[in-house]
Amino acid sequence: MRAGTARRARQQDTGEPPEGMGSELFHELARMVVDLAEIQGLRSFALPYPGLAQRALDRTVMHCLDVGETPPRSLPELWEWCRTRPAGDPLFAVPVSLVAPGTTLVHPVGRMPTRSCLEVASHGPDGGVAAHARALLGDLEARCGMGERYRQCRRFLARHPVVHQQDRFGPGWSRTVWSRVKDFYGPLPESLLVDRGLLRCPSCRLPALSRKRAVPVPGPSATDADIWCEGEECPRDGPPELIREPDLAWILRRSLRTFLALPHRTEEAVRDALDRAGIDHEALSGPLSAYRLRDTGPGIVDIQVYDRLQPALLAAYLTDNAPLADRTLVVVPDALAGRDGYQDAFTDALPAFLRDRLALTTPENLVLDLRRARREEWDDA
Repeated sequence: MRAGTARRARQQDTGEPPEGMGSELFHELARMVVDLAEIQGLRSFALPYPGLAQRALDRTVMHCLDVGETPPRSLPELWEWCRTRPAGDPLFAVPVSLVAPGTTLVHPVGRMPTRSCLEVASHGPDGGVAAHARALLGDLEARCGMGERYRQCRRFLARHPVVHQQDRFGPGWSRTVWSRVKDFYGPLPESLLVDRGLLRCPSCRLPALSRKRAVPVPGPSATDADIWCEGEECPRDGPPELIREPDLAWILRRSLRTFLALPHRTEEAVRDALDRAGIDHEALSGPLSAYRLRDTGPGIVDIQVYDRLQPALLAAYLTDNAPLADRTLVVVPDALAGRDGYQDAFTDALPAFLRDRLALTTPENLVLDLRRARREEWDDA
C-alpha cells in the first residue's frame, strides 16, 4: 500500500485530519483570495480558472476527501467557504496561537479580502502582501534618496490612498511629489464602484462598499453593519463619502493601502505624543514606520508602528526581523491593544529572548511606557 493511501486509511479510521494540512490550506486560500482580488476583482469566475485558483480548489477538494468532508464544487463555492468558514473551523483547525479562531478570509459585507486575510497571506518566507509594500517603499527611497524628499513622498502616499483629478488643482498639491509616486497608483477597479462612483470611508479614507450596492443615505442606515470599508474597524459616525467621475480617479496599490496608509493615523498619533512630551526623535531609513529616540540613556530605543489585527502574526514577523535596538516599543492603535487577549497573544508568541527587548504599547500609553523603559535601561546599566 502506498504511503498516501495508508495515511488516508488511517485518518478515516481515527477521524483525525492530516496534521497541519488544514492550516497550510488556510494559508494557501489566503494567498488565493488576495491574488484573485487583484486579477479579476472577484466578480467573474469564468472557466478556465486562473492557475493559482485552480490549484487551491484542487487542494481543497483533496483535503476534504481526506477528512471525509463534502468538497466545494466550484470556485464560487470555494469563495463562499472563505467568507463563511473561519480559521477555527475543523476543516482548517488553525492553531489559536497563530490566528484568532473567528477569522475569515473574505469579508461578509464587502466580499473582498479581509485585513486578516492579507496578514495571513503575508506570513511566511516570501512575506506576501506586506513584503510587496516594503519593496515598493524601498524602491521609492532608492529613487528619492534618504531624507526629506523620501519622507514627503511617503507621507503623500499615506495620506492619499485615492487621488482625484480635482486634487491636482487644490492647495498643497506638489507636481514634483506626484511625478515620483504616480506609478504606485492605478485606475479604480470595477469591484469597488457603487452607483457610478467610489465610496470612501470618512475615517480611514480607504474604499468602502455597501451591502445593498447603493450609496447609503444619512441616518440609521449609515451606521449599521451594511457598510464595509477596507479599514474594517472604523466607527460609523456617518455615511461614506461618494467620489464621482471614477474615471478621473486613481487608487493606491492594495498593499500600500493596508500596510502604509492604514497605520498612518497611528503613526501621526505617535509623533504628536512624542512632540507634546518634548521627546526628540528621528525617522529611521527604510519602509517601516519607525523612529529612533535621542538622548534616551545608555541604550538605543526605537519605536515601530503597526496596525495589525492578528497579534501572533505580528509577533512572528518581529521574530523573523528582530529589531537591532536595545529596546523597541511596538505601537498599535489603542482600540486593538484594548481587545481582550491581544497583548497576551502578542507576548506569548514572542520567543523568550525577545520579550525583554520588545514591548507592545499604544499612542496613549507610549510616553508612560517609554519612561518606564528608560528607568529599566538605567537600572540595568
